[in-house]
Amino acid sequence: MTAVHVPGTPVIEDGRLVSTSPATGAEAGRLPVATAEDVGRAVDRARGAGEWWAALGFDGRRERLLRWRGLLARRIEEIAELVHAEGGKPVADAVVEVVTAVEHVDWAARNARRVLGPRRVRSRLVLAEFSAHLEYQPYGVVGVIGPWNYPVFTPIGSAAYALAAGNAVVLKPSEYTPVVGQWLVDTFAEVVPEQPVFTAVHGLGDVGAALCRSGADKVAFTGSSATARKVMAACAESLTPVLLEAGGKDAMIVDSDADLDAAAEACVWGALTNAGQTCIGIERVYAVEPVFDAFVGKVVERAGRLTVGPDDADIGPITMPSQLDVIRRHIDDALSRGGRAVLGGADAVQPPYVRPTVLVDVPEDSAAVREETFGPTLTINRVRDADEAVDRANALSYGLGGSVFGRRRAVAIARRLRSGMASVNSALTFAGMSTLPFGGVGDSGFGRIHGEDGLREFSRAKAVTRRRARSLLPSTTFERTPADVARLVKAIKVMYGR
Repeated sequence: MTAVHVPGTPVIEDGRLVSTSPATGAEAGRLPVATAEDVGRAVDRARGAGEWWAALGFDGRRERLLRWRGLLARRIEEIAELVHAEGGKPVADAVVEVVTAVEHVDWAARNARRVLGPRRVRSRLVLAEFSAHLEYQPYGVVGVIGPWNYPVFTPIGSAAYALAAGNAVVLKPSEYTPVVGQWLVDTFAEVVPEQPVFTAVHGLGDVGAALCRSGADKVAFTGSSATARKVMAACAESLTPVLLEAGGKDAMIVDSDADLDAAAEACVWGALTNAGQTCIGIERVYAVEPVFDAFVGKVVERAGRLTVGPDDADIGPITMPSQLDVIRRHIDDALSRGGRAVLGGADAVQPPYVRPTVLVDVPEDSAAVREETFGPTLTINRVRDADEAVDRANALSYGLGGSVFGRRRAVAIARRLRSGMASVNSALTFAGMSTLPFGGVGDSGFGRIHGEDGLREFSRAKAVTRRRARSLLPSTTFERTPADVARLVKAIKVMYGR
């Protein structure tokens, strides 16, 4: 008997992972489920491939990564349609996602040598007889556990930087978007057919756990804070280093001198793009008293125009069906505790869709304010001033991104946000800035992808000293004399005792 599929929910049939559209239930593809032994073999194969890849040097890797970038750019419509078919994301949003991913591949390929290559470091006077050198060497094999909400952009944010640094990569895509993950590794193999430098293993959470225990030299994970803790615990068994990009509950602050039209436009985009299924999505807004009412009106007017549906709509389905219960619970809890729905509300959840919902006057200790919702909902609360807004924004254990709208004080306010990233007079823009690091603090995880820090994240610093002259102040030898020690003490007092 054929199993009954809940649209969008991954099912295993005859050893294969069946992926379906959350909107229509149409099958997107079937991929073999990996056993723990399969995962181990994939990592072993990657290790040999990684040695070949590392030996290509920065120039050889750059040339191949740029070829992959070119392929992704030429086939952008193809992968965007696949993202739409498998995860339900509107095609326009998928195009934006792929464009951003292409930009990151380009930057990582072009900048790896400059950031990671061997270089001379200035010596200090106490060890002036030695020269100092620094370089960054690849780990070997990096395991990447990717999410379903941005199945192109997020895995590439780790994989492209790991590859540019000289590592092989084994990707475990989300079980909700495995076909997209396989497409990424297949297209890479088209431009790098010689060795299995970038491969994928598929399955449910147990396959991710197997990757953590597979002997990979580092694991990069993107997902919920709860799962991040499990990943870290599994990796701790073998002291495998981890990079964790976990959940978020990002806030926007709207100050009294903000451009309210621009703030409302960015807010609606930041909160509702990808049906709100964005780790750096705006889920909370704190608007100061003088502009609160006008700002809420502008947000409601813009959000109310958005269309919801399967194809050409602005907002697509909720990709993970179980998230519908979370969204419904958050809306109901907010309303039962005195919050008001100025758009959407109790009947907004219409599986597999959720209509845009804007809630105001929601208590700060409610689930809608304190827990990650991951849906097209938004709370907007009134605050006395920007100081109160910062206090409320920083009150949660999350600390991924954030946004500030204003003129005179906006940058200063953004610096005070307890977050890894912030946008001033925009929303989410730091994610597309390939020159900047991306990551969080607290329950949002640690480590950084993107930018120079992202390249260093996937490499080991290697320090080398080389003697170039006789020591004038010999200290690290048993041949030193009492006179040598006395001169050393005198020199240190002269240099640092002032």
